[in-house]
Amino acid sequence: MSSLTLSSASGQSVRVGLGRVLIVEDEELIRETIGLALAEVGFEIVVAGDGLSALEMLGGTKNTARQVMQDIDLVILDLMLPGMNGLDLCRLLRHQGIDVPLLILSAKSTEMDRVVGLEVGADDYLTKPFGMRELVARCRALLRRHRGADETESDPVLRFEEVTLSPKECRVFLQGEEVNLSPKEFRILELFMSQPKRVWSRDQIIDKVWGHDFMGDNKTVDVHIRWIREKLEADPSKPQYLKTVRGFGYRLG
Repeated sequence: MSSLTLSSASGQSVRVGLGRVLIVEDEELIRETIGLALAEVGFEIVVAGDGLSALEMLGGTKNTARQVMQDIDLVILDLMLPGMNGLDLCRLLRHQGIDVPLLILSAKSTEMDRVVGLEVGADDYLTKPFGMRELVARCRALLRRHRGADETESDPVLRFEEVTLSPKECRVFLQGEEVNLSPKEFRILELFMSQPKRVWSRDQIIDKVWGHDFMGDNKTVDVHIRWIREKLEADPSKPQYLKTVRGFGYRLG
């Protein structure tokens, strides 16, 4: 199995760039070509060279060490794969309830081939040869449809490295363990996690969290940041998450 990130935005928020795409293709040149094309427009890329490796990465095996699923948002799947072909992989994923969007790539272009691919659980079917612009457009469309369905079924969740935040439940988890934050601490962290890497000044944080009519000292932000660090950071004096940007303010990561 191969796992390669072609985007530099790895592991930062609920979705990195446009999303994380798993390319399942045994031909390295095709993998690289597709990966680079998608990375250029903002996708993060993970690759697998065969069906069994992809199944493992998506949590479809009993190997719990691999059942992290790597937050895959979309799978691009070649049909002709060693070990387990694309149709069998697609069928097995759907049978196990894994509903990640699946885009099949295939040189088989008859109507029956497309029907079979869609009936075993694929969301879209693109025949080779194809243009990269069309591939990118189809990926975007699949993610829009899938995320639109998700928004009606589940709450949005923000993630940054080992921190998970549920805005609707007002809960925060660090490495799976719940962290108790005050309402103001929660809102500050939510603000940072909604836009990782953005630098927020004290005044901007005051406006967003306390409101425009706040009459206190903006140093209160520093106090709340320190409290959050004490709850999230392994070493609050050397923060991994909430970092100080001298002369400007604070940022996440």
